[in-house]
Amino acid sequence: MLDQRRRTVLKRGTAVASLGLSTAGCLDSLAGSGDLDTLSVAYVPIYPNMHHYVMTEEGLYDDVSADVTPERFASGPDVVKAFAGDEIDVAFFGVTPAMVLVDRGKPAGVLTVNSCEGFRVMGTSTFADLYDEHGRDAFSRFESREGRKPRIGAAPDGSVPDAVLRYWIERDLDLGELESVVSKPTVPPARTPQAMASGDLDATMIQEPYATAIGDGDDGFRSLAWSGDVFPDHPVTVMFAQERVLEATDLARALVSAHLEATEFIRENPETAAEHASTVIGSGTSDERAAAAMESKAANFYSDPHRIADPTERIARYVADVGNTDAVVSNEDLFHFDAYDAVSE
Repeated sequence: MLDQRRRTVLKRGTAVASLGLSTAGCLDSLAGSGDLDTLSVAYVPIYPNMHHYVMTEEGLYDDVSADVTPERFASGPDVVKAFAGDEIDVAFFGVTPAMVLVDRGKPAGVLTVNSCEGFRVMGTSTFADLYDEHGRDAFSRFESREGRKPRIGAAPDGSVPDAVLRYWIERDLDLGELESVVSKPTVPPARTPQAMASGDLDATMIQEPYATAIGDGDDGFRSLAWSGDVFPDHPVTVMFAQERVLEATDLARALVSAHLEATEFIRENPETAAEHASTVIGSGTSDERAAAAMESKAANFYSDPHRIADPTERIARYVADVGNTDAVVSNEDLFHFDAYDAVSE
């Protein structure tokens, strides 16, 4: 467990910082400090939700006044449905599901970011060699040689990896619309290593620990690019809360305070944090693989929501372009910065 004295100091700092907090953003009436007795916290068992695993295993949720009940979901869409139906209070999931909910009129807000710059482009050695030699021209050369576009796997349209893949092709490499340059099979992250090994993909935009599982320099695969170089500071997952949580001011700040402690723990104890991830995630993520993935540039964990404000605006445009939202979701509607600003002062 974390040192209790340090946790107490942070809690006192939260209480002091709470004095005189002004309301900002799209959500109103945060003046009250009304409490919730229970708090359901949803998560999808993916590596980018590292904070939740640390908060669970290190007892950081104990500093939250409500009784916290973690609820595991198989996918982002499952969480979106439960959140939309008021079945859960807080969710650790991708920033794009949060956008979808806000676009549908759900009163809620992003409290913190969990992970940034969290993908690697992994490719076969054949495609990687072509990319190393010819850069952006590798795609057209591959198509001329193979008689087909390169197959680059990613999660569904409008997801964070899809948005970052589109950004890489369309903005960073300036190759035109994604569909004119590559074939994009939709492959769940957990199945991507198998799809690469079976020859179904030439490359993928993939998160950890699956990028590490594919193997950098081993078994005929290696990394072509890191998403942090392609799209600096882009968010992956966030901590997203219902309006009733945001209005319970002390509770929202306690959650952010615990999240900040988790960030500190991850940085100071990466191997232990990785073990916590493998413990909670379970099948398919061993301690060894989780620890190895912590060495990756794509294992990038933060709390500060301000860091992702500008890149989130750009992702929001891609999410709207593929039709997942009716309009571009603004930062004013998406973020609730007040709790973080109060705790981090």
